[in-house]
Amino acid sequence: MTIASRSKPVTRHLLCCAAIGIGLSAGAVQAQDDRAITIALNEELDLIDPCMAAQSNIGRVILQNISETLTELNPADGSLSPRLATEWQEGENGTWTFKLREGVTFSDGTDFTAADVVHSINRTTSDQLICETGAKYFGGLDITAEAVDDHTVAITADPAQPILPLLMSTLTIVPEETPMGEYTRDPIGTGPYVLSEWNVGQNLILDRRDDYWGETPEVTRATYVFRSDDAVRAAMVQTGEADIAPLISEIDATNEATDFSYPNSETTYLRIDTMTAPLDDLRVRKALNLAVDREAFLGTLLPADTELATQIVVPTTAGTNDALTPPAYDPDQARQLLEEARADGVPVDTEIVLVGRTGLFANVTEVMEALTQMFEDVGFNIDLQMMDVAQWTEYYSKPFPDDGKPRIVAAMHDNNRGDPVFSMYFKYACGGLQSGTCDQDLDAMIASATAATGEERNELWSQTFQKVQEELVADVLLFHMVGFSRVAERLDFRPSIATNSELELAEIKFD
Repeated sequence: MTIASRSKPVTRHLLCCAAIGIGLSAGAVQAQDDRAITIALNEELDLIDPCMAAQSNIGRVILQNISETLTELNPADGSLSPRLATEWQEGENGTWTFKLREGVTFSDGTDFTAADVVHSINRTTSDQLICETGAKYFGGLDITAEAVDDHTVAITADPAQPILPLLMSTLTIVPEETPMGEYTRDPIGTGPYVLSEWNVGQNLILDRRDDYWGETPEVTRATYVFRSDDAVRAAMVQTGEADIAPLISEIDATNEATDFSYPNSETTYLRIDTMTAPLDDLRVRKALNLAVDREAFLGTLLPADTELATQIVVPTTAGTNDALTPPAYDPDQARQLLEEARADGVPVDTEIVLVGRTGLFANVTEVMEALTQMFEDVGFNIDLQMMDVAQWTEYYSKPFPDDGKPRIVAAMHDNNRGDPVFSMYFKYACGGLQSGTCDQDLDAMIASATAATGEERNELWSQTFQKVQEELVADVLLFHMVGFSRVAERLDFRPSIATNSELELAEIKFD
């Protein structure tokens, strides 16, 4: 199937012109304070709870701005630095002891102590609340914490985790008074900024704290506005209405002075509901993969340097399996597999719902429409439904709707932490929050790899990836994505692989 590269000059011109009249209040603030900035995001936030910061649109606002972590990962070199913890040491039986920074206060004026760390761990991993951070980073682990004294905490993982300090770079710390069983709309953190306004559907404003424990950032205020159209976000930076658009399309990245491309850590894929007919048949899942002409998207709807995915994590992740290759594009074989399944009584004509997420990435609607056509060309009956993030989440995370309809859910998975433990349990284990499959042998393999160290760990993860993709065919893997951002010339800031999931305001300087 051929995908034509197309643009809409008239529409883009109208959208760019319309953008000039958007965000006047943010512009007025910027005129009064030249250290205030405006950030144009591609989708509205449905939640702003720190324990949901693993969701990229929430993480860009919260991580290290409002809420901080015990440790901090430098994605450029993989090094781990102190943040709220100043040092850590491994003990016996999977226990690590963390010394906490003294003299730190939350934005409500209360002191930061070990009790807050204990509460944050308990809340993030509790079954009283669905926290994406807990599901994504701590799934399959039993994590317990004990306050040794006000500034020392002992954290134990079962099975023992040699990468526990790295895991602590994902845990956002909240005060122990934060409710266990409900999301907060007024997050209190130790970070350099405080949430001062949240006008749902319009903007969200962070103001710099005067009593922050660390170095004072240059940015005094950040106003986040939400615009779903790539051209509008790019135009807002061009006209001075915004300073950063973290995500724009390749077609809008035309200014060498302001536009940056970077390899991000996102993998785009379609999660298959492997337990509902006809998707519970292996031949049907293989046919889905054979139906997709992945190469046709490169240089048309997606940047030419987008990579084809062979596993849920990017190739630089430890334990990736270099022997895996993308499924071949073979529509004839896909049709044959469907006919074989039909002959055995599999209801292959059943309507399958393909759930897409608006704003997920540039040209996402066009990509989903093209995928739908490819599936239908080999004989699938597809109902494409594009949803905003709040509605889409109902199908992305458990409990899934119990209506008997077979579904395929389009998603992007971000793992910039360098180890498959941050992906495999919650994506593929029976108890995984976003898993569409359940296989006891796979669960055992994930558990073994999670507990292993060194080369054994890498080899076990490699075997696990092979089982997921070649034996179970648990999803339709698509692409490792490339990001494009636009940054105003008045700023000294260059996007990196981390920009996809967090946008630390303290890293932004002014020329």
